[in-house]
Amino acid sequence: MATENIVRIGERHDEPREGEGRRALITGLRGFTGRYMARELAAAGYRVYGTVQPGAETGPDVFAADLLDRAALAAVVMQTRPDVVVHLAAIAFVAHDNAEQMYRVNVAGTRNLLEALTQGAHKPSCVLLPSSANIYGNAAVPVIDESVAPAPANDYAVSKLAMEYMARLWMARLPIVIARPFNYTGVGQHELFLLPKIVSHFRKGARRIELGNLAIARDFSDVRMVVKSYRRLLAAAPAGEVFNVCSGRSQSLQSVIDMMSDIAGYRIDVHVNPAFVRASDVATLTGSNAKLTGVIGPVASPPLVDTLRWMYEA
Repeated sequence: MATENIVRIGERHDEPREGEGRRALITGLRGFTGRYMARELAAAGYRVYGTVQPGAETGPDVFAADLLDRAALAAVVMQTRPDVVVHLAAIAFVAHDNAEQMYRVNVAGTRNLLEALTQGAHKPSCVLLPSSANIYGNAAVPVIDESVAPAPANDYAVSKLAMEYMARLWMARLPIVIARPFNYTGVGQHELFLLPKIVSHFRKGARRIELGNLAIARDFSDVRMVVKSYRRLLAAAPAGEVFNVCSGRSQSLQSVIDMMSDIAGYRIDVHVNPAFVRASDVATLTGSNAKLTGVIGPVASPPLVDTLRWMYEA
């Protein structure tokens, strides 16, 4: 596991270690979210196993397995016999340029994992499938809860919604929980994503940055809050349910620029590049986390400015 320290948000030192004696399987172990998820579960007492892409370094608890390789996934499940599963391996970049690959990985790849889990002799107590708040599209409500009808506006969102529908075919055989995370960020996220790109420019002292629509607003969370929410959902195991994972407040891209200007101590010249403005851009995404907190309790999330400062100073 990675060795760097992270701040334990809202963690009680006497909090019971619900994972003692239990095994967790994380697909996409070495991805951005996977690294934080592994630390969160290990700290809760789980023995953490994970999958990585073929060709990546493996180890006693780390296995190479392509999501499209049914035999490889079945072998991993047979070897690890997981009590809980967090399926993080996916194509998560909205602007990914290979739509066919996105659908194959996000839908067929997830189906292969569920098939492998049903064939194993040891059944997990919870299988957490992260979807995405992108499935809501341009919702005509100020705050989005789980009852809002999906209206996906890009291939990524359609692939995630298709994954949700496919997963319902397996809910009679597996205790599946679906999470719909809104945007989240933190140290280690790739600069293809918006906030890491902005933070990186300020860290380098760049005087100019090219961005898209500055008016778009997103419900940004800290990755540490997200993995803590996932861990608590694994413990609660509310099978068959769907949960928004979000902060409940949104920030415009312009406000993010303003926060970073205050953190870095200078103003950057923002150039709006029309190539970065997509007709399918969702204008505003603000989520309700009422259903989530009703099941797992409140999960403290730092203000966005604190997350940005953490990323800037890392």
